[in-house]
Amino acid sequence: MPAPDPVGEVALLAAVQGAVAAPPVVRVARGMSHFGEHAAGWLAIGLVGAAVHRKDPARRREWLGSAAAVALAHGASIGVKRVVRRPRPDDPSVRVLVGTPSRLSFPSSHATSTTAAAVLYGGLLRTPIGLVTVPLMALSRLVLGVHYPSDVAAGSALGAGVALVSRRVLRRRTARRKIRS
Repeated sequence: MPAPDPVGEVALLAAVQGAVAAPPVVRVARGMSHFGEHAAGWLAIGLVGAAVHRKDPARRREWLGSAAAVALAHGASIGVKRVVRRPRPDDPSVRVLVGTPSRLSFPSSHATSTTAAAVLYGGLLRTPIGLVTVPLMALSRLVLGVHYPSDVAAGSALGAGVALVSRRVLRRRTARRKIRS
């Protein structure tokens, strides 16, 4: 028997799927799901950024620190999932269109790591990549039927929080290095 849905999230999830879950959209959403699994795609981008800047130690440290912060955000989401233990959507009106590594839903780790990467890497690239990546990843989780809307909202908030604190810490460390030099 499906869990109670006091705030209408199942209806919203089913409506999103009904409106946009056409085969081409589902294929893209699955690709995004695989890219974001365990934050692997975002971590790879961070390592590529560090490799590109291998001759600039300060810039390389920024990329490595940002990648570490993305990993921290992902880990934080896993920790919250294990405490909250909210099950994934399970309702006949919602189609699950991709496999998941766990049955836990809150918060969305994909939304968490994507938002953290968008904030941190966007800052390094001086471009607002989050304006596109975060909403698309959030929508993909709904299209695939693996998260409630509140899961992706909470994941994005967690990712933004970890990223902003991490960026502050990384900037302080950079400033201290400059003072010592």
